[in-house]
Amino acid sequence: MTLWQNVQTAAGMPGSFHWLIVGFILAVALLSYLRPAERLRMRNSVILFGLAFVCLFAAGAISFSSSQAAGTVYLTLRGTGLFVETVAIINMASVFVFAVLLRWVRLEPPQIAQDLLLALGYLVIAIIILSRSGVDLRGIVATSAVITAVIGFSLQDTLGNIMGGMALQMERTIRVGDWIRIDDLEGRVKEIRWRQTSVETRNWDTIVIPNSQLMKGKVTLLGRRSAAPVQHRQWVYFAVDLSHSPTKVIGTVETALRAEPISCVAATPEIHCLVTDYKNGDATYAVRYWLTDLSQPDPTDSLIRTRVYVALRRANIALSIPTQSILLERESPDERRQSEDMEHRIGALSKVELFSPLTADEKQELASAMINAPFAKGEALTRQGAEAHWLYIIRQGEVKVRVAVEGVNQDVASLGPGDYFGEMGMMTGQPRASSVIATTDVKCYRLGKEAFQAILQRRPELVEDLSRTLAVRRVELEAVRDEASEEAIRERLRKTQGVVLRRIREFFALKQ
Repeated sequence: MTLWQNVQTAAGMPGSFHWLIVGFILAVALLSYLRPAERLRMRNSVILFGLAFVCLFAAGAISFSSSQAAGTVYLTLRGTGLFVETVAIINMASVFVFAVLLRWVRLEPPQIAQDLLLALGYLVIAIIILSRSGVDLRGIVATSAVITAVIGFSLQDTLGNIMGGMALQMERTIRVGDWIRIDDLEGRVKEIRWRQTSVETRNWDTIVIPNSQLMKGKVTLLGRRSAAPVQHRQWVYFAVDLSHSPTKVIGTVETALRAEPISCVAATPEIHCLVTDYKNGDATYAVRYWLTDLSQPDPTDSLIRTRVYVALRRANIALSIPTQSILLERESPDERRQSEDMEHRIGALSKVELFSPLTADEKQELASAMINAPFAKGEALTRQGAEAHWLYIIRQGEVKVRVAVEGVNQDVASLGPGDYFGEMGMMTGQPRASSVIATTDVKCYRLGKEAFQAILQRRPELVEDLSRTLAVRRVELEAVRDEASEEAIRERLRKTQGVVLRRIREFFALKQ
């Protein structure tokens, strides 16, 4: 017999051992391609298979060079090679079964169950190889029973952790990816192993907890409820002086927070605001919402606080501050700052073509009625179809104009400092033709219908000039879109001005 024939005989596959090698290599390559995450296990399987081949080759060489093929060295090398070879094949098969086949049918047994099956497979193979080699297994079993008892008494804690790990994975009460709380510790379960469970905290730390402690103590599964999405209730507190009506504060905050979707905040249950306490002349409020990404509580709380702050500023509601600060402000007002603010307001009004017919006194009257209206990034300044009788003048930041056409949102323009919008809503009461969304933090002046009412009552002749300005602005936009001729533009302007003039008079209840 040749050397290779002896190697194949030692492997127990005369004439076909080379096909096992080729099949193993092809299977490893295919599984590595299908499951890149399992390439480490495939590499280990290849190393084991290579070690098994070395042992079997050595056994075949001994058999080829000596007629005493049943020697101790030969049997040891052959048994070791067969065992390691089978372990490598079982490892490869486990990747196919657990990582490919069962995942394809959406089944994934716990890791401990997979390890137990592998261990059982190794044990069965070892028993078969030992029995075929003529080893007396009865003596081994009797001896191992005594050793097992000694080990069991000395490793009670370790065995308790192992049994706890088995129970955790079999019952699947706690799963990898769950967010849990144990005493003052919160984190996400990274892995559940035989002895311990690893938990990653938001502080970028990893806590290793013995499985027996998880089984004995109280563990809170954050955001978990039967037949419900994963979401956790969060509270954001703030305080407002009691001079402001709680109904107004709650309405202002809820309207602002519900206007646009907020990242990581659930749509159901709906976000809401409520009064939680009265203390030191202030009312304490809380925004209550449900967090969908439990790794992002702090950034989401920060975004909620930002939107609460700008919403209250728009409504001219200040967050409570220490009483001594209020007294200091009242006793020493900054007149120079107020004068500069008025100049900025009048300057902003002067850039609005709509107000060019007004006198200096009338512009100052409007400037006094303007309020600061800050918006946070992502908030809606106006929404398409809403009836809001306000004009906005952008002081700082940028916004995008969005129009919904047949249910599809389209961004049609961008506006920045000095631009204005909402003039048709303020002058005619017409619903908003588009939505305006803040792309950065934005500061605006907001002017309402009431401020303009008194001026038009005193000077109704302004209506003609105002209607012409509004008509020109609308017709120019439509002309750009429709590519209309000059004659068509003049005819459209005449008709539009008549419609706008009539709406202004009706909206402000002016005599014709």
